[in-house]
Amino acid sequence: MNHPDAAHRALRLRTSPAMPRTAALLLHGGTSESLAPPSALNLPGVRMWPFGRAILRAAPTGDVLLGTVRYRHRGWNGERTDPLHDAHDALDALTALTPPVPTVLVGHSMGGRAALRAAEHPYVTGVVALAPWCPPGEPVAHLRGKHVIILHDPRDRVTSADESWDFLHRAEQAGALTQAVPMPRGGHTMLRDGNSWHRLTAALTLGLLAEPSRLA
Repeated sequence: MNHPDAAHRALRLRTSPAMPRTAALLLHGGTSESLAPPSALNLPGVRMWPFGRAILRAAPTGDVLLGTVRYRHRGWNGERTDPLHDAHDALDALTALTPPVPTVLVGHSMGGRAALRAAEHPYVTGVVALAPWCPPGEPVAHLRGKHVIILHDPRDRVTSADESWDFLHRAEQAGALTQAVPMPRGGHTMLRDGNSWHRLTAALTLGLLAEPSRLA
């Protein structure tokens, strides 16, 4: 575990309703190996802002808690799985702020990998992964009963859409509720036709949050 206040630093709130009914957390991309902290500008984090705005615009009421996961390091860093620990810290911080609410993780690239791993957390009811990094052998057993949606441009040259679809196939066999969304353009950065990525991600996220809660 990290030091006691790490959980609260890992969660950065964008909205904080008095009585949230649902929550969405954004996880940006990074790199495979780096112990450096994200830069002050943090372009991968900036890339997620339009997704957050789209979710809030599409939300029918103002009771969605929106947050971002703040990483200590830019890299996944092999067996250290640093962003996964940050995601767990952020979710633990969320549990200290609100009673159990259905929570969807929205992650891009390395953040997609972290989101898919962190879906084991009991608050998480679904994941929307954007061009995620899904190397062969990623665990899927913990996704049983969870919603898993992946958006990926098959022409992505940074992460593999084929590996994403293989991951979804294995997750479905493990009991996950899965959906594959091949995107016609956007590549890895999702900049080309970005509005389509933003709108569709918002609609899918809110659709999962509207699902009947399975939280205890």
